[in-house]
Amino acid sequence: MVKLPVPLSFDWDTGNIEKSWGKHKVYHKEAEEVFFDKPLKVFEDTRHSARETRLVAYGSNSSNRKLTLVFTIRKQKIRIISARDQSKKERRVYET
Repeated sequence: MVKLPVPLSFDWDTGNIEKSWGKHKVYHKEAEEVFFDKPLKVFEDTRHSARETRLVAYGSNSSNRKLTLVFTIRKQKIRIISARDQSKKERRVYET
């Protein structure tokens, strides 16, 4: 089980904010909302965790948009690397 920092706080890299918006039309505040909504499913991303532990979260925001987030935890802050809409396969995992 992955433990998220308490209280939740976020650390965004400017490039990742722009990437999530430019590529996927996900505003950074939408992505942050996922961590406050239930259910939230979090998994370790072992394929991409070479230098630091990366995690993947499946959740939905306050407007019920289903999102997939790739993130890491640095200095007790959630650092979102990527935010996008869930694929059909990810949605099946999220909804089970």
